[in-house]
Amino acid sequence: MFAIIKTGGKQYKVATNDVIMVEKLAGSAGDLIEFKDVLMMGQGNSIKVGAPLVADATVCGTVLDQIRDDKVIIFKKKRRHNYRRKNGHRQYLTVVRITDILSGGAAHKAKASPEKVEEKTKAPEKKVGTTKKAEAPKAAPIKKAESVKKTDTSAKGEKPAAEKKAAPTAKKTTKS
Repeated sequence: MFAIIKTGGKQYKVATNDVIMVEKLAGSAGDLIEFKDVLMMGQGNSIKVGAPLVADATVCGTVLDQIRDDKVIIFKKKRRHNYRRKNGHRQYLTVVRITDILSGGAAHKAKASPEKVEEKTKAPEKKVGTTKKAEAPKAAPIKKAESVKKTDTSAKGEKPAAEKKAAPTAKKTTKS
C-alpha cells in the first residue's frame, strides 16, 4: 500500500517502513506524527484519488531524529558594479519512519514508548515547604600571585637608578 502525502509545501510518495526527511515538524525522537493531508492512496490496482484530499485517510509515522540538511551557498553578483553577496543556509529537517497508512478512520496501531506516555499523563510534582535550595560546596578561593613592587618612574620621566650609567672619572697624574 502506498500514499501520497503533503507536508511542508511538498508532496511525498510513502509506503509502510519508508524513512523520509521532511521540513521541520514539532516533536522529539520517538514521538508519533499523523499526516492528515493524504492526496492519494493505492493498493495493487485500486487507487483512491482525493478531491483535494482522501476522506478519513491518515498516514502515521514516528520521529527518528531532528537534523539539519547540507549547506546551500547563495551567491549573488552583478558584474561591473562591484556587487557580490555570499550567503549560506542549512534547512532544519525531521527524519520520519512511516508506520501505518490508514483509511476509513481506522485507529493507529503503533504505541508510543511507555516513557513518553508517562511523561505526558503525569503531572509535575511540587514539593511543599522546601524553600532552601541545596548549596553546592564552595571551592577554595584562588590566590593571586604577589606582584613585584616596582617604583613608578614613568610619571617623573626619569630612568630607574639601575639603568643610569655613571660618568667615568679621569684621574690626573702629576709628575714631579
